[in-house]
Amino acid sequence: MDVDALRTFVAVAETGQFQAAADELRISQQAVSKRIASLERHLGAALLVRTSRGSRPSLDGQVFLPHAKGILTATDRAEQAVRPGNRPLRVDVLNRRIAPAQAVYRFYRSQPDMNLDAVTLSTENAAQAAKAVLEGTIDASFRAMPAAEIPAGIAADRLLDVPLELLVGPGHPMSDAASVRPADLADHRIWIPGIRPDAEWAAFYETLSEAFGLSIDALGPHFGDEALMDALADSASLATLVGSGDRYLWPENYDLRRIPLREPTPVYPHLLLSRSGDQHPLLTALRDHLHTTGPQAPDDVWAPDWVDH
Repeated sequence: MDVDALRTFVAVAETGQFQAAADELRISQQAVSKRIASLERHLGAALLVRTSRGSRPSLDGQVFLPHAKGILTATDRAEQAVRPGNRPLRVDVLNRRIAPAQAVYRFYRSQPDMNLDAVTLSTENAAQAAKAVLEGTIDASFRAMPAAEIPAGIAADRLLDVPLELLVGPGHPMSDAASVRPADLADHRIWIPGIRPDAEWAAFYETLSEAFGLSIDALGPHFGDEALMDALADSASLATLVGSGDRYLWPENYDLRRIPLREPTPVYPHLLLSRSGDQHPLLTALRDHLHTTGPQAPDDVWAPDWVDH
């Protein structure tokens, strides 16, 4: 059914004049007549009665009028819902405790009235997340995706390099260090449970291990962050790696230590994936926010060579 014809019928029914409806819709009176005639042919019913003083709805027109108004209201709402700036910006932050979630939260705090929806596709790998962006399930996603694997139609902006830190308990031999070189971790066990083989962070840690001769253990069930903190607090040899913007909580008596990695500083390169040419104003504002507020890494950073520098 022609929405323009419906809008024209409602305008004539409410104004009582073809010319008044034409003026309201900014079309010619001839165009009004053609739209009404087309709608009446489609419905097989006369919707208007012409009189010497104008037009009024026929009996069929009176029955049809509230339905026509309802269709126009639903159409207007549908258009408004997807118009850039009116619908929520849906951003996949991967995990609510890590740096992308914190960055998006700070962005929201800068303008608390913005229409923003942070989601987590934590079961998806980078390729699946990029597909979700292309299909419009989400508007953007933070992923460490190899440059060669970024699909056509996806824009990838490297906006959030997160420096890595060593997290250890008080009994660990490096617990009092002001900083640690990655190469110095070669003889220490680093436990990062829960790494899925198909996930981009598996590729990141594999590349990191090869670059610095590290032994990263992903074996064993992952019982959650609390269990990992328990294990670190009780061990004199166990360590893990976390991002500088990650939020972990543990009891004060655990006395866990976060130690920066230096010479060089490994960074986890979160790319902001979005559809090429997406004009959502909040997406532009988010990019600008990340440009100006992202973590300041030192000059001697290390990142995988497969990420777009």
